[in-house]
Amino acid sequence: MTGAAGRPQHQQLISLHVNGELHEVLTEPRRTLVDALRHDLRLTGTHVGCEHGICGACTVLLDGAPVRACLMFAAQAEGREIRTVESLADGRELSDLQQAFSRHHGLQCGFCTPGFLMLAEGFLAERPAASKEEIREVVASNLCRCTGYQTIVEAIDDCATRRRAALRERLEGAGQLTDGQD
Repeated sequence: MTGAAGRPQHQQLISLHVNGELHEVLTEPRRTLVDALRHDLRLTGTHVGCEHGICGACTVLLDGAPVRACLMFAAQAEGREIRTVESLADGRELSDLQQAFSRHHGLQCGFCTPGFLMLAEGFLAERPAASKEEIREVVASNLCRCTGYQTIVEAIDDCATRRRAALRERLEGAGQLTDGQD
């Protein structure tokens, strides 16, 4: 294979662990993670927006932390755990976060939604008791041209509240939580 000015393009075989499955990908060293996900693995839920890391449409989780897949080379993700928006639903059952976005109309055109979902999923795993103000601050890192962010903040807050209540119920049921503990 040759590139610009007839120079040979080198390809390498990399292993990507995506959504719990191992994939072998033959790729150029300069190929971005978002391109490998979309074009090589056909996981098109991760969207390409600005390609400069500004909009957040390409946000995925890398070892549990939100990252911009357009700013990483696919080879940099080798040996790490990658989660895309496709990992949220369980078959046809939407995740609690996706259901909250639906309940609160946290999307309009939907282009930015996968990035917001993955940003929120990573954030809530790290900060399950986040305040609305903290949620607002985090979602400000992604761009949405349709919603004005309020419904997105409400959806994330609703999901966080429900997750905390479910955890509290499980702990009380197991006798691990007494009155006055949170």
